[in-house]
Amino acid sequence: MAASLEEDEDILKNDYYALLNVDKKASVDEINNAFRHLSKIYHPDKHVDPVKKKKAEDVFNKLRKAHDVLRDKYKRTVYDMYGEKGLETGDMEIIARTKTPAEIIAEYERIQKEREERRLQQRTNPRGTITVGINATELFDTDYDDEELVDYQPSRSVEISSMSIAQSVECPLTLKDTLVVGGNLDTRNGTGQGMFSIIWRRLVSTKGWAEIDLHLGSAAAVGITGFRQLTQRCYIRCGVRTEVTQYGYRPSAAFMMAYQFDRNLQGRLTYNLSRPSSLTTNISYSNEQHNVSTTIQLGIRNSYLSIAYGRTFLEQDAKIRGAVRVGTLGSMVECSVEKKISDFSHIGGTLLVGLPHGVHLKLKLLRGQQTFFFPIYLSEGLSPSAVIYGALVPLTAYFVIRKLIVNPILRQQKEKELEKQKEDNAEKLAQRKSEAEKAVELMKETYERCVEVEEKKSGLVIVKSLYGKLHSAEDGEIMEHMCIDVTIPIQALVKDSKLILPETSSKSGLPGFYDPFISEEKKLYIRYSFRGRLHQAFISDTEPIRLPQQKHLIAQEAARSQPPPQNS
Repeated sequence: MAASLEEDEDILKNDYYALLNVDKKASVDEINNAFRHLSKIYHPDKHVDPVKKKKAEDVFNKLRKAHDVLRDKYKRTVYDMYGEKGLETGDMEIIARTKTPAEIIAEYERIQKEREERRLQQRTNPRGTITVGINATELFDTDYDDEELVDYQPSRSVEISSMSIAQSVECPLTLKDTLVVGGNLDTRNGTGQGMFSIIWRRLVSTKGWAEIDLHLGSAAAVGITGFRQLTQRCYIRCGVRTEVTQYGYRPSAAFMMAYQFDRNLQGRLTYNLSRPSSLTTNISYSNEQHNVSTTIQLGIRNSYLSIAYGRTFLEQDAKIRGAVRVGTLGSMVECSVEKKISDFSHIGGTLLVGLPHGVHLKLKLLRGQQTFFFPIYLSEGLSPSAVIYGALVPLTAYFVIRKLIVNPILRQQKEKELEKQKEDNAEKLAQRKSEAEKAVELMKETYERCVEVEEKKSGLVIVKSLYGKLHSAEDGEIMEHMCIDVTIPIQALVKDSKLILPETSSKSGLPGFYDPFISEEKKLYIRYSFRGRLHQAFISDTEPIRLPQQKHLIAQEAARSQPPPQNS
């Protein structure tokens, strides 16, 4: 449900915790104390001048709204989960005040789920798959021992051996019924065929569903499949199917039971009653980064043992997988890689080497709801050259294309999106800038009193503070035109010669701050004097702040404070 809210999320949203300068785990007393402290600066009654009084009203209303939400455990629960959007939907009015925070979340999610389901009724979910089979065996299988064929020059052609196109559209009928309409066309070695399919799926209960599928084309088939959750850990799935071809009827059935042993370990038992029949057992362990799977199949025609391991690299948006399979029909080793190249695109490659299957390379491209497969048959035997080319050529091509084509395009798209984002939010950004300027204007008296008090006791005095893109010029000086001056807001937050700012999603939410560079990395620079010595610190946008600190002492000041060496 959070995803549906995030689609419309305003990047210039208010951070209530930053506005009050409190930690996300702050108690109600801490929130009240922070509000009272800021009220001394921004309450309209504290200002006589009509212009300042109006500015104070605008700032104080924001602070009061943040205070009202964070001191109310019900509103705070929804705000922590869904942000300002969760409070603006109006659903809080229909949620009983007697509920606990956990019940509020459940009720809120139920309401959002109903809205999402109503939106889904008006949507379709098109999916498509295009598969192009390529036969490249003539590039590698060219060795002949027959003396009569010494002068024979084999062809080096690569041919498309098969092609298939499949498309489906999902049509929600009611909250419980969905119709899937699809079809596929397939051509192989000059022979083509097609199939039209209709699937009706119904949600029987919260623990089960059933579907009926009908396929018409060169052959006809009808099937029924059902799913049932038996316990919290166990579920079953079974189906029967009848296919009608020119050779007669071919009935089949399948039964699968799965059991979740713990959060990461699952076992499956599948009994396939088709001709030929088989019994398959699968045990898999899976977590966020690792996946290990073992499969044993016992069948009349084919029995095998398979072991696979997969690893997900979250930071790189990449996956690798390796598998070994040994059976009565041969053995196989498989290696695969998949990588996310943009928000909606993935590419992948799989190399299979086995006996008597030969060497196969499978390339895959996923773009949105469309999938493109390119299975390439490289060699009928275990050709070392086919293995080397199948492994190295795709990887080399990927890195070259990524470096020369994909990365420049993505960088250009990101720059365009950033410019468009700035244009779309120019009005709101100007409003935030105006609000920040109002807050700074109201802080000036507090700032001057704070500086006077701190200077008298040689306490914490902010000399300069900048917020934004802190690029340094060749001479080491900060490029101030890339930042906004926040000296006054920072000094106004000093209490008893200490500056304490908790961790926040962005410091742009602090009073007197605004975001000068939306969606770009920003830092805060503070140059301050404490006990007559200069200090400076560079702090990331989300990092908490606690000043003063000895490590911030400027090198020249530290050297000056050292006692002179004693002459022997």
